[in-house]
Amino acid sequence: MKPGAVRQPAKPPSQRQLRVAEEIRHVLAGVFARGEIRDPALADVTITVTEVRMSPDLRRATAFVTRLGRSDIAEKLPALRHAAPFLRRAVAEALRLRHAPEIDFTADTSLDYAMHVDALLRAPEVRRDLA
Repeated sequence: MKPGAVRQPAKPPSQRQLRVAEEIRHVLAGVFARGEIRDPALADVTITVTEVRMSPDLRRATAFVTRLGRSDIAEKLPALRHAAPFLRRAVAEALRLRHAPEIDFTADTSLDYAMHVDALLRAPEVRRDLA
């Protein structure tokens, strides 16, 4: 970026990006719910896909995953990345897209953060200040 140049805000995702992302989320959630992945590291592991974000060209998808009630999703990310080609194939078979997107998995920490904020707001010191 040139000195003195004004940074443009990031463009919000298009309707097509949002629609494709939601379809991919449904496909991934179905694969996980049916237990179609045969990787031993993911056996008997319940994974929730909370969100999928698409790149503007629809060639890359970032899937945010979590394990509800557990905080060990980071340990499962390498196994998910290993299963990414299988999951990409499942997405390609389920959706009619020109290109099957590369899928990257990221731990979704938003629920943990929300619980932390909730705990802070319930703390006696904060309740006293808010009253």
